[in-house]
Amino acid sequence: MTDTPNTGILNDRVVIITGAGGGLGAAHARVFAAEGACVLVNDINGDAAAAVVDEILCAGGRAAVNTSDITNYADSENAVRQAIETWGDLHVVLNNAGINRDRMFASMSEAEWDAIMAVHLKGHFCISSHAVHYWRDQTKAGHRVDARIINTTSGAGLQGSIGQSNYAAAKAGIAALTLNQAAELRRYGITANAIAPAARTGMTTAVESMAQRMAKPDDGSFDYWAPENVSSVLAWLASSESAAITGRVFEAEGGKISIADGWRTTEGVDKGARWAPAEVGTAMQQLLANEVPAQKVYGS
Repeated sequence: MTDTPNTGILNDRVVIITGAGGGLGAAHARVFAAEGACVLVNDINGDAAAAVVDEILCAGGRAAVNTSDITNYADSENAVRQAIETWGDLHVVLNNAGINRDRMFASMSEAEWDAIMAVHLKGHFCISSHAVHYWRDQTKAGHRVDARIINTTSGAGLQGSIGQSNYAAAKAGIAALTLNQAAELRRYGITANAIAPAARTGMTTAVESMAQRMAKPDDGSFDYWAPENVSSVLAWLASSESAAITGRVFEAEGGKISIADGWRTTEGVDKGARWAPAEVGTAMQQLLANEVPAQKVYGS
């Protein structure tokens, strides 16, 4: 480590942030660096990543550019290697990179489906897998590990979203992946949590109506949709203070933080024997009468 003075809750924590050349990822990188983290700014767009790194360095922070392809398993290992070689360790992987290929399901192409699965779902696997191998080896060697995997899901994955069946499916997969990671990796000193952010980014403001709704206020009032509002939550989750928190999906919007309470098994209707097909309708009526309705699919 360098002799940079301590500045915040992430002092000397080494962090990889994917898709950090713009939008939420760039905001995360700036906030993390301001809190004392060493930030590997990963983005396939090297110029965009370099601009973020320059901004951090000019502000007195620590950062470096990485252009590893998060959808390529072999190449993504280079991000983990670079972070360790540059700063001597790795503590956090923040999977943020994402794209949109919106289309109604009836019109969606295979290429549009595959692109979303590659960037979102596989992209959440690749760097995390290599980081976990490093942390597991550290634990087996007797070293204390205090590591974090932070994934990015979406309300689209938690509730569904009209015109985004590919994106919603990938984001739902990320939420489930987070639960599995939390259950399996705690023994190695690794926590796993996810965030469903609501903020102003290139992806969310591509539609004119959304751009107008999320516009930055010009009167100096609280910028409700600023991406940095989400970054603050993630900075805390990346810190040593969050060691007891794992297996959660959080939502962050404006100044509000909440927990997404996932699928739960209801009390059910138990006959104690096989249901005849003609009897199932009666059971369904009882089940549906007692259910707590799910949140509506976005856009419905």
